[in-house]
Amino acid sequence: KLAKDWKSRMIEKTHFSISNILRVSIVVASIGLIIEQSYFLAFASIAILLLTFLPAILQRNYRVTIPIEFEFFIVFFIYASLFLGEIKAYYTYFWWWDIFLHTLSGVLLGAIGFILVYILNTNPKVQLKMRPGFIALFALSFALAIGVTWEIFEFMMDSFFGLNMQKSGLVDTMWDLIVDFVGATIAAII
Repeated sequence: KLAKDWKSRMIEKTHFSISNILRVSIVVASIGLIIEQSYFLAFASIAILLLTFLPAILQRNYRVTIPIEFEFFIVFFIYASLFLGEIKAYYTYFWWWDIFLHTLSGVLLGAIGFILVYILNTNPKVQLKMRPGFIALFALSFALAIGVTWEIFEFMMDSFFGLNMQKSGLVDTMWDLIVDFVGATIAAII
């Protein structure tokens, strides 16, 4: 038991350290962007930094227990998609970055969908017991609904603000939804 507790604390410290290294890199980049007078990107970087604290805020304010691995996964995803993808232009430099992140988001959102139903299923106040097949179907549907909502958001940003979030339009949107489906299916099967 002592060895298991030690291992658990070491894993937690490792995840915490890596998350903080990612956060420090955002701070350093933000300072560099301010020096370069790229104020919009600096502001976006600071907003991204604040987003990385979202899991901790949810845990503290809503008394939700988020496993440390899941919290790390969320912080990493925010860092990879928003900071590396948008600020550091990985979407432009690496053709596969968008596909990688949409697959990852499908897994992440599928896991979130599973956790939502799992919490309801194990709550003694809720008189509802769902079968594993339904829970898997809900996780898949939840992830796809969020993926579709994101694609609508990209379309609106491109249409109203002249951005290029959809890159190649319909082709980008369809591939994003396909890999969202693949990632969500992986989460549902697990």
